[in-house]
Amino acid sequence: MRSLNRRNLLLLGAGVLAAAGTAAAHTAVSDNDVPEIRDPMPAAAPSKQDRLKVKPVSHWTAVFQKSWDYQYQHGLPLSRSTDSRDHYDLSYDVDSCVAMFRATDQRRYLDRALTFTENVVASAKPSAALPKSGFSDRYRGWASSKSGEHGDEVPLYESYFWRYATTLLTTMRENPGVFADAGYRARYDRLLAFAEVDIFEKWYSRGADDTIYRERTHMAAHWALIALNLSRLTGDAGRKSRYATVADTIATRLRGQLRRNPADARAYFWSDVWESAKRPGQDVGHGNGVMAYIVEARDRGSFWTDADMAAFAALLVGVAWPGGTTYRAFVDGTGSDNGWFADGWVKLGRYDPAVQLRLEKHQVVNDQFAANMALNARLLRG
Repeated sequence: MRSLNRRNLLLLGAGVLAAAGTAAAHTAVSDNDVPEIRDPMPAAAPSKQDRLKVKPVSHWTAVFQKSWDYQYQHGLPLSRSTDSRDHYDLSYDVDSCVAMFRATDQRRYLDRALTFTENVVASAKPSAALPKSGFSDRYRGWASSKSGEHGDEVPLYESYFWRYATTLLTTMRENPGVFADAGYRARYDRLLAFAEVDIFEKWYSRGADDTIYRERTHMAAHWALIALNLSRLTGDAGRKSRYATVADTIATRLRGQLRRNPADARAYFWSDVWESAKRPGQDVGHGNGVMAYIVEARDRGSFWTDADMAAFAALLVGVAWPGGTTYRAFVDGTGSDNGWFADGWVKLGRYDPAVQLRLEKHQVVNDQFAANMALNARLLRG
């Protein structure tokens, strides 16, 4: 989950930097499971008239540009780091640049995302050359000595970055002008080969139950997005089948977690612990990771429906963020948090102008939030 600092907290309108906060301990709640009512109540259809009321792409581009120079100064050393924990932090910059490219078609955003990702690949070393790795095999990767990892290879940090690096590749593949460009195509091919072998194959071969399917919903969701992206890009039928199996398995397990929210029957509730429905459920901060996957899957017509998006949107604007600067820590509406929605929840605005209009009033804004608001606006306004 992203730390909040002076760079990535802006207060819209007043222009005052907001104070960083951390999730408070949740209030005491019952240990009873949320009742097994899995289908949310029907939601009203989005208003077509509201689509043109949302702020245009140009507005959010201007907000994003305020961090453009700082992003490069901050992101470049992270991209050259040999510690995968730094790539975890860099992932937000890659996502923001991809979103800005999708929103504007300006290739400077694509070029920066590519530079960051190529630098990450260039810093990889054979596992056998990492002295404290618990694997020491033929695959390339990175060790981490941060956050108590003691020099080992960490699947979480790599999946956190490569969900967005593979989304970059999907974006390139879906843009006819980029994909037809020989220079971009060569860079795409090199990155795809690395992602297929030294990210997915590597961790899958090391034990998919522990490294891919994971013990928490949001951790598995990172791999669901990687697998979904690679299934659309690979030219190998066997790999494609494996990617599809991983993506479908995680999506099915996630759907099995969903319940009608006890705080708002229009909204979803889920626990981040598999096969559990106990309150308070998923924390909102890490829920960003689940939303980042589900939104991209819905955009590509995979598994999730418009009704699902409406239920997740109701969770955002009715439970997690009931109003003003009140932000809940958990999806059952308990606890308090800092309102960081930039890595997933903000992307729900692309499906409903009412949600986008509500997000325009959000006061915790950084470059990733602004970039995804720009993409939302392009998709809503056509």
